[in-house]
Amino acid sequence: MLMDLIKNRHSIRKYTDRQISREDLEKILEAGSFAPNAGGGQRSMMVAVHDKEQTTKTGQSKDYRSAIMDETVSRKGGRDMDLATCFKKMELVGVLAFATVDSAGAPQIRNISAIHYEPDALYFFTARGKNFCRQLQADGRVQILCYTRYKEMIRLSGKAVAVAEEEQAKWRNVIFAEQSYLANVYPGDTREIGIVFCISRAQIEYFNLGVNPIFRETYTLGDVTLEQKGYFITDACIGCGTCQKSCPQRCITAGKPYQIRQEHCLHCGSCYEKCPVKAVERRG
Repeated sequence: MLMDLIKNRHSIRKYTDRQISREDLEKILEAGSFAPNAGGGQRSMMVAVHDKEQTTKTGQSKDYRSAIMDETVSRKGGRDMDLATCFKKMELVGVLAFATVDSAGAPQIRNISAIHYEPDALYFFTARGKNFCRQLQADGRVQILCYTRYKEMIRLSGKAVAVAEEEQAKWRNVIFAEQSYLANVYPGDTREIGIVFCISRAQIEYFNLGVNPIFRETYTLGDVTLEQKGYFITDACIGCGTCQKSCPQRCITAGKPYQIRQEHCLHCGSCYEKCPVKAVERRG
């Protein structure tokens, strides 16, 4: 039976426009998930595309992964952005910069990829003996920075808390299952030197420099109060238009007073410095 399949297989190079049924598609995807892969790493990615225009675009691309990401998650931005998409972009980037402060107040930063994402939390793994771990245990405050190929910056500011002891093995195994390289770094039971932290309350800032005007928005993870940033124009505005002329992103509209469109503001402070009557004030 197996030899018959091997001998009689042939390549298909001509296709009809007829869509296959969802039932058949699910069977094909299931079969593909059992295909052998190098080192059992499960690094393959399967995406089913039903849109004819996108199918053509993807087929013509030299980089299938980029073409798919470009149309789905990676190019999703602007008012279509949300917390879930920020998390997905962070997951696709993979290696993120984590910043903390040491006992002397000096900033410390390191790259981490041992991360697992849930809709309402982010989990990450480190070793108990590392300075990073001690800094988290002493204070917990952390900033995580992600930068995509599309000139998007995502910054998460929150507090990391060690997962309860009875939950440590569960989340450690989840992270190791998703990040297969960790088995090489911490083989066998040596992974038990690790500790998993969770961030379930944070402020996430999305900043897209790849569009004009630029776009920014802030989202919340859990029950947190948003920190107001940037500038606003008070009723002391005399309507001279100096702020509007000095704005690099043209995000100030005329009115009584003039208004700053916060989603396009660079927070550069040009309007603040140029206003002749000091009608521009900082937020927060």
